[in-house]
Amino acid sequence: MQHEICNVTFHGKLGFAPPCDEDAKVGRVLDLGTGTGLWAIDYGDYHPETEVLGVDLSPIQPQDVPPNVRFEVDDVEEDWLYSRPFDYIHLRFMNGSLVNWKKLITKAYNNLVPGGYFEIQDNDFVFTSDDSTLPPEQPLAEFGQLIREAVERFGSAFVPCPELKNLMVDVGFEDVILEKFKWPSNPWPKDDHHKRIGQWNFHNFADAAEALALAPLTRAHGWTKEEVQVFLVGVRKDMRDPKIHSYMPIYNIVGRKPMKEDTPAPPQDTAQGQDIVPAANADAAPGSSAH
Repeated sequence: MQHEICNVTFHGKLGFAPPCDEDAKVGRVLDLGTGTGLWAIDYGDYHPETEVLGVDLSPIQPQDVPPNVRFEVDDVEEDWLYSRPFDYIHLRFMNGSLVNWKKLITKAYNNLVPGGYFEIQDNDFVFTSDDSTLPPEQPLAEFGQLIREAVERFGSAFVPCPELKNLMVDVGFEDVILEKFKWPSNPWPKDDHHKRIGQWNFHNFADAAEALALAPLTRAHGWTKEEVQVFLVGVRKDMRDPKIHSYMPIYNIVGRKPMKEDTPAPPQDTAQGQDIVPAANADAAPGSSAH
């Protein structure tokens, strides 16, 4: 369902980098954390001349795909062994699943052709409001904080998306642009566009809330399953309350590798983001990205 919500959010665009333009002619595309593979399949349908590769830890992609699309089971945090560079690398909703964002961004940089684009579509798992109708003590706001704390205890991190933009600049990307979008928690907005997103997002989150919460809250915070279920009653109540004007910020970040590299990106094994890698690494971070 997240892929459909993104389609609505981005007005039908798969991304905002030039390779996503309708008339773009692109050679090779890599979709990191491809999940169900829907983004890669759509891109392959729209650009039949393009070789599209989607990679993910889980082999949950369909078998019936366009002839120019293929999938591989791979860990994007391990060494990349691709024989040829890509024109465009895309990543969606992997925040909280990675140990070292700067290292991954560096690998993306090193595996792009000069002038190639890297695009991130992600969130910080933060629930907020612009009119203070969601104070921090509300269960929905607390839920986001608890999940972020749990992920850090598992050894990963939710890195603020504006910081991801800075990391892309540090690695060497040029013309880096960050855009912010909003996923309302329910159909509270007055405008039709955000009302529709709110309808989709409410059902998406309500269906997935227990699956999202159970492992982090029991394993990292020591809650019982019953305590989690009671807490989620309050979370869902906040989600459906039209008087609470809450939303989750969604970010799109695009950067271009220079046509001519004046300063090469740092080697992959030394690209350590000092505030990005948590000290603890107790368990694996829960889940992988879903498209």
